Amino acid sequence: MSWVLTLLGFMALVVLHEFGHFAAAKAVGMRVERFSLFFPPKLFGVRRGETEYMIGAIPAGGYVRITGMSPRERDKIDLRIAHRTYYAQPVWKRLVVIAAGPAMNVLVAFAILWGIYALSPHQQRTDRARIATVESGHPAAGTLRAGDVLLAVDGRPVRLNVSSPSAGFISQISSHRCPGRQVAGCVAATPVHMTVLRDGRRLSFAVAPRYEPKLGRTLIGIETGPVYTGESLAQAARTSISEMWHVTSLTVSRISQIFVSSHARKEVHSIVGISDFASEEFNYSATAALFVLALVSLSLAIVNLFPFLPLDGGHIFWALAEKLRGRPIPFAVMERASVVGFALVLFLFLIGFTNDIHTLSNGGFNVR
Repeated sequence: MSWVLTLLGFMALVVLHEFGHFAAAKAVGMRVERFSLFFPPKLFGVRRGETEYMIGAIPAGGYVRITGMSPRERDKIDLRIAHRTYYAQPVWKRLVVIAAGPAMNVLVAFAILWGIYALSPHQQRTDRARIATVESGHPAAGTLRAGDVLLAVDGRPVRLNVSSPSAGFISQISSHRCPGRQVAGCVAATPVHMTVLRDGRRLSFAVAPRYEPKLGRTLIGIETGPVYTGESLAQAARTSISEMWHVTSLTVSRISQIFVSSHARKEVHSIVGISDFASEEFNYSATAALFVLALVSLSLAIVNLFPFLPLDGGHIFWALAEKLRGRPIPFAVMERASVVGFALVLFLFLIGFTNDIHTLSNGGFNVR
């Protein structure tokens, strides 16, 4: 089941990336011939207006075919639609259409991370503690319950030190002492007033501590643990942007190092390894898997923006070059330069695939 979810997740990233190109092309008036999930040969297709929506047999991505995107098509295009072809459009429209794919992946990554940081409990609160266990035969038994969230002791709000976990309320409980000499099992002269949150209700209880000679203090017989919560929407947005910037910097750094560092090359993985990693995360939790999909979406955008054809960044580079030059770049020049892009993509894939085979042959990623 985890592999099915992983495949569906990756398919969604591809569809959304291509939908970015598709929606932008439609918006600026370009003629879109085909929107395809996966590559030919065609398994299924349906035409709506001038666009064919297709599913291919080779699950290695997807594509949007815009009329005239290859200059070789220019002599074959019907003059009635020539004004709507890709290279007939001003540079700014081409930039919008090409950048829309990576932009969609960045937006998807941000939306997923924002949701995770805002909704998943991961940030420890310092103003409350959760009662993990209530020991039978001790004063708190029958009064407090496991799962109660401790808010205050004797009217003093709970305060925790996250960096060095300590609970000030323990010493507050211990401040209630037995009258006279402290002996085993003696009951404190005054009860501890506990304020807890139970099933959404704020409740107060009075519990009389008993002296425990082994610990040298009075206690009520509870063990507590941390309470975790999500971040505010604003903080979650800031955390998401910070995480995305960190991943972007790390990805660019690693790719730039693979030509000179064997260690960096060992950290490159192909779609095979990434899929296995993501499926393991789906087995662990949906949140962990979504986090991986967010990083994959962001990485897809980053890699696509490298300035080499056939990557999106290559189309952006040559469109900007045309703008600076003031006239179109000869297709032969772009075609020769695209060899560099193909070689880079093939190089990265072979390194990643080799690493994946080694990793999977030696027990997999073992993410937990």
